[in-house]
Amino acid sequence: MKQLVYFGIEQAKACLFPVTIFLTLAITRMIDIPFIARYDFILLICLVTQVLMVIFKVETWDEVKVICVFHIIGLSLEIYKVHMGSWSYPESAYSKVFGVPLYSGFMYASVASYMCQAWRRLNLKLEHFPPNWLVFLLSIGIYFNFYTHHYIVDVRWILKLATFIIFFKTFVYFTVNEREYKMPLSLSFLLIGFFIWIAENIATFFGAWRYPNQQAHWELVHIGKISSWFLLVIISFLIVALLKHFKESRSPHPINKMGTNKIS
Repeated sequence: MKQLVYFGIEQAKACLFPVTIFLTLAITRMIDIPFIARYDFILLICLVTQVLMVIFKVETWDEVKVICVFHIIGLSLEIYKVHMGSWSYPESAYSKVFGVPLYSGFMYASVASYMCQAWRRLNLKLEHFPPNWLVFLLSIGIYFNFYTHHYIVDVRWILKLATFIIFFKTFVYFTVNEREYKMPLSLSFLLIGFFIWIAENIATFFGAWRYPNQQAHWELVHIGKISSWFLLVIISFLIVALLKHFKESRSPHPINKMGTNKIS
């Protein structure tokens, strides 16, 4: 139980950015902010939070670069999905682009922020990480399937199966209070996807966006969305992992425990 408490504390610290977004969504849902549209105010809070996290060294510049990449990836996906009618942002704002408020990109970026924070705080290491080219192709396939499944066959189940095969031997090591633990990397994807699904229910309850079945009144987000988040988590995790791998390859003293391909 003591180790679980330590683990929970470190996880909470890693969730600083997502928690800020959720608090802002909740507060602006209950209180009308004068002189500024709700979506614009949320964007302002996200920008200020990001700047403060850099100033107070909660995040490094390398981590901010990863977050910016995922912000662009997420915003592009949002614009496309809103255009296809998958969900909507009904409130008006000056910061909306093609019907999508710019703060939505920060919701995706907050996932990357959590990844970076957790990686550093829990001293994550990956053992038997697959070849970079294979990881890159998997990420590209997952991302473009979010676009192409509207027109051609949805291959997400094939991509999930490929993920379990590719990462079958890959384990993630993490340290809690100087004790090291490990779990299959695919299991960590699934667990993170599940908790993001819970967060998605909270976000839609506070009006971050609406699915078609939530237009009249709020309903629980379909449990099948966990699979979508499972795949999206893979993309964000692999972006961070590839950055870590690239930095280690440039290091004069790379960490390589017990002769295995272990990325720290």
